[in-house]
Amino acid sequence: MIEWSDEDLMIRDAVRDWIEAEVRPNLDALDAGEMPPYDLIRGLYKTFGMDEMARASFHSRLKKERAAASGTGEGDPGEDGAAEAGGGNASMTMLPVIELCKVAPGLVSAMGVSLGLAAGTIMKRGTAEQKERWGLDLLTMEKVGAWAITEPDSGSDAFGGMQATARKVGDEYVINGSKTFITNGPYADTIVFYCKLDDGRDPRDREILTFVLDRGMPGLDQSRPLRKMGLHSSPTGELFLDDVRAGADRLLAAGAGGGRESAKQNFVTERAGVAAMSLGVIEECLKLSVEYAKSRELWGQRIGDFQLIQLKLAKMEVARLNVQNLVFRHVEMQKAGRTPTLAEASAMKLYSAQAASEVAMEAVQLFGGNGYMSEYRVEQLARDAKSFQIYAGTDEIQVTHIARDLLSR
Repeated sequence: MIEWSDEDLMIRDAVRDWIEAEVRPNLDALDAGEMPPYDLIRGLYKTFGMDEMARASFHSRLKKERAAASGTGEGDPGEDGAAEAGGGNASMTMLPVIELCKVAPGLVSAMGVSLGLAAGTIMKRGTAEQKERWGLDLLTMEKVGAWAITEPDSGSDAFGGMQATARKVGDEYVINGSKTFITNGPYADTIVFYCKLDDGRDPRDREILTFVLDRGMPGLDQSRPLRKMGLHSSPTGELFLDDVRAGADRLLAAGAGGGRESAKQNFVTERAGVAAMSLGVIEECLKLSVEYAKSRELWGQRIGDFQLIQLKLAKMEVARLNVQNLVFRHVEMQKAGRTPTLAEASAMKLYSAQAASEVAMEAVQLFGGNGYMSEYRVEQLARDAKSFQIYAGTDEIQVTHIARDLLSR
């Protein structure tokens, strides 16, 4: 794949028109944190029939799984949350992400965590009953999901430093602990929560368990949105659990590798998706920079005639081509039914996140004083792009995953 197809471009243009009509007029309210993004995301789903595609795909999948369980049909189709929403069309998954990230990357973060991480975990690890109970509402965006693994004192040492615990008491588990930097945390209806089984072993050796929790459960407190540098259109909060009681019906099946492997699978989904998010930011920054270089004049000529400005634009275009190729490769992998390895996803994220941040900051520099002003949108995009190098694993963590894979061969 070297270019979008005509059908892809029709989808792209339709999404662009919707964004112009629905998102851009609300951009100030979104960036100020005054407007939660969820009604806009639901509008996107309904406008393009993504909710109905997700519903049809969900019922088809469950039918196949039940047939396989009874020995009368084929096995699990293996779709994740994004595939459910896009009806298996890789471009339908990627193009809205790219286009939304040109305007409000936070909308994609909020949507991606609810769909790809919360719903994705339930669809991969849940029983048929758990999928029906929680999965469909998340896949259609009727409810908002959060994926809670990060803690105040764990950070990049997500598993080893995890302090949240679940203690077995009779037929229930009693959960205690806190989580921070949780996307959708303040508004989530459904929370996929990771913690350690309190079984007396050394904390670093304990089994990781994954529970599905609901808003309003006794002992569960969801904070107000935290103030942060960028991605203001994506609410981020803290979770506090004090003796939250969860039955075994809320415990997701461990499967191969348990909760640790479940989380790693989601890291692959999240990191690979950052390439598409980065492409949106890069394309928009390049477009705005070219327009400004053509219209802004100094010393009697447009600034685009100066070689230093041309160098900035040329480097932006190189970054755009490279990240676009990573996205195209990912689309082809999806079509072929192949999932990137953790190292491949880490490589995609490392390069694309750095490229997006560098391009956005160069756009601010190219705009000069205007670039530092909010009305010239590169300021917001630069703040938003920086987050790509931090969430879903910092740049430094991506390096370790790539290097360990190389050294283990």
